[in-house]
Amino acid sequence: MMRFGLKKVALLAAIPLLLAAGNPATETEHTVEEGETLGGIASRANVPAAVIAAANGLVEPYNVRVGQTLQIPRQRVHIVKEGDTGFGIAQRYGVPFQNIAIANGLSEPYTMITGKRLIIPAVMKAVTNPQPARTEPYFRWPHDGKVMLGYSLREDGGGHDGLDFQANLGDMVRASASGTVVFADKEPKRFGRLVVVDHGNGWRTRYGHLDRITVKLGDVVKTGERIGTAGEAGIATRPEVHFEIMKNNKRVDPASKLPQR
Repeated sequence: MMRFGLKKVALLAAIPLLLAAGNPATETEHTVEEGETLGGIASRANVPAAVIAAANGLVEPYNVRVGQTLQIPRQRVHIVKEGDTGFGIAQRYGVPFQNIAIANGLSEPYTMITGKRLIIPAVMKAVTNPQPARTEPYFRWPHDGKVMLGYSLREDGGGHDGLDFQANLGDMVRASASGTVVFADKEPKRFGRLVVVDHGNGWRTRYGHLDRITVKLGDVVKTGERIGTAGEAGIATRPEVHFEIMKNNKRVDPASKLPQR
Protein backbone atom coordinates (compact mmCIF):
# COMPACT_ATOMS: atom_id res chain seq x y z
CA MET A 1 0.00 0.00 0.00
CA MET A 2 2.81 2.36 0.97
CA ARG A 3 4.64 1.66 -2.33
CA PHE A 4 1.47 2.33 -4.33
CA GLY A 5 0.89 5.53 -2.39
CA LEU A 6 4.40 6.80 -3.14
CA LYS A 7 3.98 6.09 -6.85
CA LYS A 8 0.67 7.90 -6.86
CA VAL A 9 2.19 10.90 -5.10
CA ALA A 10 5.11 10.93 -7.59
CA LEU A 11 2.70 10.80 -10.52
CA LEU A 12 0.60 13.63 -9.15
CA ALA A 13 3.74 15.66 -8.56
CA ALA A 14 4.80 15.12 -12.18
CA ILE A 15 1.53 16.31 -13.69
CA PRO A 16 2.39 20.05 -13.51
CA LEU A 17 5.70 19.31 -15.21
CA LEU A 18 3.95 17.40 -17.99
CA LEU A 19 1.46 20.20 -18.49
CA ALA A 20 4.30 22.72 -18.73
CA ALA A 21 6.29 20.66 -21.22
CA GLY A 22 4.99 22.33 -24.33
CA ASN A 23 1.53 21.05 -25.20
CA PRO A 24 0.02 22.89 -28.19
CA ALA A 25 -3.48 21.77 -27.12
CA THR A 26 -3.48 24.26 -24.24
CA GLU A 27 -0.56 26.67 -24.55
CA THR A 28 -0.60 30.17 -26.01
CA GLU A 29 3.08 29.94 -26.99
CA HIS A 30 4.83 26.90 -28.39
CA THR A 31 8.54 26.28 -28.84
CA VAL A 32 9.17 24.22 -31.98
CA GLU A 33 10.86 20.88 -31.35
CA GLU A 34 12.79 18.55 -33.65
CA GLY A 35 10.59 17.06 -36.38
CA GLU A 36 7.62 19.37 -35.83
CA THR A 37 5.80 21.15 -38.66
CA LEU A 38 3.36 24.03 -38.56
CA GLY A 39 0.58 21.71 -39.76
CA GLY A 40 1.22 19.24 -36.95
CA ILE A 41 1.36 21.96 -34.30
CA ALA A 42 -1.84 23.52 -35.64
CA SER A 43 -3.62 20.16 -35.61
CA ARG A 44 -2.74 19.52 -31.96
CA ALA A 45 -3.51 23.11 -30.99
CA ASN A 46 -6.87 22.94 -32.77
CA VAL A 47 -6.10 26.33 -34.31
CA PRO A 48 -5.93 26.74 -38.13
CA ALA A 49 -2.36 26.77 -39.47
CA ALA A 50 -3.11 29.95 -41.44
CA VAL A 51 -4.14 31.74 -38.23
CA ILE A 52 -0.90 30.73 -36.47
CA ALA A 53 1.09 31.71 -39.56
CA ALA A 54 -0.54 35.15 -39.67
CA ALA A 55 0.05 35.72 -35.95
CA ASN A 56 3.74 34.95 -36.35
CA GLY A 57 4.45 36.66 -39.67
CA LEU A 58 5.11 33.37 -41.48
CA VAL A 59 4.88 33.18 -45.26
CA GLU A 60 4.39 30.19 -47.53
CA PRO A 61 5.69 27.46 -47.39
CA TYR A 62 5.36 28.14 -43.62
CA ASN A 63 8.64 26.54 -42.56
CA VAL A 64 9.38 26.55 -38.85
CA ARG A 65 12.73 25.95 -37.15
CA VAL A 66 13.73 24.13 -33.99
CA GLY A 67 13.69 26.49 -31.01
CA GLN A 68 11.40 29.02 -32.67
CA THR A 69 8.66 30.35 -30.38
CA LEU A 70 5.24 30.49 -32.01
CA GLN A 71 2.32 32.43 -30.60
CA ILE A 72 -0.89 30.38 -30.58
CA PRO A 73 -3.89 32.75 -30.93
CA ARG A 74 -6.32 30.98 -28.64
CA GLN A 75 -9.74 32.34 -27.69
CA ARG A 76 -10.92 31.92 -24.13
CA VAL A 77 -14.46 32.16 -22.73
CA HIS A 78 -15.55 33.82 -19.49
CA ILE A 79 -18.96 33.24 -17.91
CA VAL A 80 -20.01 36.46 -16.19
CA LYS A 81 -20.57 35.99 -12.48
CA GLU A 82 -22.48 38.22 -10.09
CA GLY A 83 -20.34 41.21 -9.20
CA ASP A 84 -18.12 40.98 -12.32
CA THR A 85 -17.16 44.25 -13.97
CA GLY A 86 -15.69 44.84 -17.39
CA PHE A 87 -12.57 46.31 -15.84
CA GLY A 88 -12.16 43.35 -13.51
CA ILE A 89 -12.57 40.79 -16.33
CA ALA A 90 -10.09 42.65 -18.52
CA GLN A 91 -7.57 42.80 -15.67
CA ARG A 92 -8.00 39.10 -14.92
CA TYR A 93 -7.16 38.01 -18.46
CA GLY A 94 -4.67 40.75 -19.26
CA VAL A 95 -6.70 41.92 -22.25
CA PRO A 96 -7.80 45.53 -22.88
CA PHE A 97 -11.53 45.79 -22.21
CA GLN A 98 -12.00 47.55 -25.56
CA ASN A 99 -10.85 44.32 -27.27
CA ILE A 100 -13.35 42.28 -25.25
CA ALA A 101 -16.15 44.74 -26.07
CA ILE A 102 -15.40 44.60 -29.81
CA ALA A 103 -15.17 40.78 -29.79
CA ASN A 104 -18.58 40.51 -28.11
CA GLY A 105 -20.41 43.41 -29.76
CA LEU A 106 -20.79 45.28 -26.46
CA SER A 107 -21.65 48.96 -26.30
CA GLU A 108 -21.80 51.52 -23.50
CA PRO A 109 -22.64 51.41 -20.66
CA TYR A 110 -21.16 47.87 -20.91
CA THR A 111 -23.56 46.22 -18.45
CA MET A 112 -22.33 42.78 -17.35
CA ILE A 113 -25.20 40.26 -17.41
CA THR A 114 -24.76 37.32 -15.05
CA GLY A 115 -24.40 34.05 -16.98
CA LYS A 116 -23.43 35.71 -20.27
CA ARG A 117 -20.58 34.01 -22.18
CA LEU A 118 -17.87 36.47 -23.17
CA ILE A 119 -15.21 35.69 -25.74
CA ILE A 120 -11.79 36.75 -24.47
CA PRO A 121 -9.71 37.43 -27.59
CA ALA A 122 -6.04 36.60 -27.63
CA VAL A 123 -3.65 39.53 -27.38
CA MET A 124 -0.65 38.79 -29.56
CA LYS A 125 2.79 40.26 -29.14
CA ALA A 126 4.15 42.25 -32.05
CA VAL A 127 6.14 40.08 -34.44
CA THR A 128 9.69 41.39 -34.07
CA ASN A 129 11.26 39.63 -37.05
CA PRO A 130 8.52 38.82 -39.57
CA GLN A 131 9.54 36.81 -42.59
CA PRO A 132 9.98 39.00 -45.67
CA ALA A 133 7.22 38.91 -48.25
CA ARG A 134 7.93 36.16 -50.78
CA THR A 135 8.31 37.40 -54.36
CA GLU A 136 8.92 33.94 -55.81
CA PRO A 137 6.00 31.52 -56.09
CA TYR A 138 6.07 28.30 -54.10
CA PHE A 139 5.81 25.82 -56.97
CA ARG A 140 4.12 22.41 -56.71
CA TRP A 141 4.33 19.41 -59.01
CA PRO A 142 1.86 19.74 -61.92
CA HIS A 143 1.59 15.96 -62.34
CA ASP A 144 2.38 12.88 -60.28
CA GLY A 145 3.94 10.84 -63.09
CA LYS A 146 7.54 9.76 -63.42
CA VAL A 147 9.90 12.29 -65.00
CA MET A 148 10.87 10.82 -68.36
CA LEU A 149 13.14 13.65 -69.48
CA GLY A 150 14.74 16.31 -67.28
CA TYR A 151 15.97 19.83 -67.84
CA SER A 152 19.21 20.10 -69.84
CA LEU A 153 19.09 23.46 -71.59
CA ARG A 154 22.48 24.63 -72.87
CA GLU A 155 23.90 28.13 -73.30
CA ASP A 156 23.41 27.85 -77.08
CA GLY A 157 19.69 27.17 -76.62
CA GLY A 158 19.93 23.47 -77.37
CA GLY A 159 18.93 20.64 -75.08
CA HIS A 160 15.66 20.28 -73.17
CA ASP A 161 13.94 23.29 -71.59
CA GLY A 162 11.67 21.66 -69.00
CA LEU A 163 10.42 18.40 -67.51
CA ASP A 164 8.48 15.73 -69.37
CA PHE A 165 6.18 13.63 -67.18
CA GLN A 166 4.97 10.16 -68.08
CA ALA A 167 1.17 10.29 -68.09
CA ASN A 168 -2.02 8.49 -69.03
CA LEU A 169 -4.39 10.04 -71.52
CA GLY A 170 -6.81 12.28 -69.63
CA ASP A 171 -4.75 12.62 -66.43
CA MET A 172 -5.36 15.88 -64.58
CA VAL A 173 -2.70 18.56 -65.07
CA ARG A 174 -2.55 21.04 -62.18
CA ALA A 175 -1.45 24.66 -61.90
CA SER A 176 1.96 24.61 -60.24
CA ALA A 177 1.25 27.94 -58.48
CA SER A 178 -1.56 30.48 -58.33
CA GLY A 179 -1.77 33.00 -61.14
CA THR A 180 -3.56 34.25 -64.24
CA VAL A 181 -3.92 32.32 -67.49
CA VAL A 182 -2.23 34.33 -70.26
CA PHE A 183 -2.39 31.68 -73.00
CA ALA A 184 -4.76 28.73 -73.43
CA ASP A 185 -4.99 27.62 -77.03
CA LYS A 186 -3.56 25.51 -79.81
CA GLU A 187 0.18 25.81 -80.40
CA PRO A 188 0.96 24.09 -83.72
CA LYS A 189 4.77 24.16 -83.72
CA ARG A 190 5.55 21.87 -80.80
CA PHE A 191 2.99 21.42 -78.05
CA GLY A 192 -0.30 21.04 -79.91
CA ARG A 193 -2.23 22.55 -77.01
CA LEU A 194 -0.55 24.82 -74.46
CA VAL A 195 -1.47 26.68 -71.28
CA VAL A 196 0.70 29.48 -69.86
CA VAL A 197 0.09 30.87 -66.34
CA ASP A 198 1.55 34.17 -65.14
CA HIS A 199 2.43 34.24 -61.42
CA GLY A 200 3.64 37.83 -61.16
CA ASN A 201 7.12 39.27 -60.63
CA GLY A 202 8.26 37.84 -63.98
CA TRP A 203 7.40 34.20 -63.16
CA ARG A 204 5.46 32.01 -65.62
CA THR A 205 4.78 28.30 -66.06
CA ARG A 206 3.95 26.44 -69.30
CA TYR A 207 2.07 23.16 -69.75
CA GLY A 208 2.25 21.44 -73.13
CA HIS A 209 0.99 18.40 -75.14
CA LEU A 210 -2.44 18.70 -73.51
CA ASP A 211 -5.34 16.57 -74.70
CA ARG A 212 -7.84 19.10 -73.40
CA ILE A 213 -7.61 22.65 -72.04
CA THR A 214 -10.01 23.34 -69.15
CA VAL A 215 -9.25 27.03 -68.54
CA LYS A 216 -9.53 30.11 -70.71
CA LEU A 217 -7.58 33.31 -71.24
CA GLY A 218 -7.86 35.60 -68.22
CA ASP A 219 -8.91 32.92 -65.73
CA VAL A 220 -7.41 33.21 -62.23
CA VAL A 221 -6.28 29.77 -61.04
CA LYS A 222 -5.14 28.55 -57.65
CA THR A 223 -2.29 26.19 -56.88
CA GLY A 224 -3.36 22.62 -57.65
CA GLU A 225 -6.37 23.64 -59.75
CA ARG A 226 -6.87 21.73 -63.00
CA ILE A 227 -5.78 23.62 -66.10
CA GLY A 228 -6.08 20.73 -68.55
CA THR A 229 -5.66 17.00 -69.14
CA ALA A 230 -2.63 15.09 -70.32
CA GLY A 231 -2.38 14.08 -73.97
CA GLU A 232 -0.09 13.54 -76.92
CA ALA A 233 -0.82 16.70 -78.90
CA GLY A 234 1.90 18.31 -81.00
CA ILE A 235 5.12 16.37 -81.52
CA ALA A 236 4.54 14.01 -78.56
CA THR A 237 4.60 10.29 -79.45
CA ARG A 238 2.79 9.13 -76.32
CA PRO A 239 0.70 10.77 -73.54
CA GLU A 240 2.92 13.10 -71.53
CA VAL A 241 3.01 16.49 -69.81
CA HIS A 242 5.69 19.03 -70.70
CA PHE A 243 6.30 21.56 -67.91
CA GLU A 244 8.45 24.69 -67.87
CA ILE A 245 9.22 27.45 -65.37
CA MET A 246 10.30 30.84 -66.68
CA LYS A 247 11.66 33.95 -65.00
CA ASN A 248 11.63 37.11 -67.13
CA ASN A 249 11.25 34.95 -70.26
CA LYS A 250 14.27 32.80 -69.41
CA ARG A 251 13.88 29.08 -68.69
CA VAL A 252 14.69 27.89 -65.16
CA ASP A 253 15.35 24.27 -64.17
CA PRO A 254 11.99 23.22 -62.61
CA ALA A 255 13.75 20.66 -60.40
CA SER A 256 15.48 23.55 -58.59
CA LYS A 257 12.11 25.10 -57.66
CA LEU A 258 9.91 22.10 -56.94
CA PRO A 259 9.74 20.51 -53.45
CA GLN A 260 11.07 17.02 -52.82
CA ARG A 261 8.51 14.34 -53.50
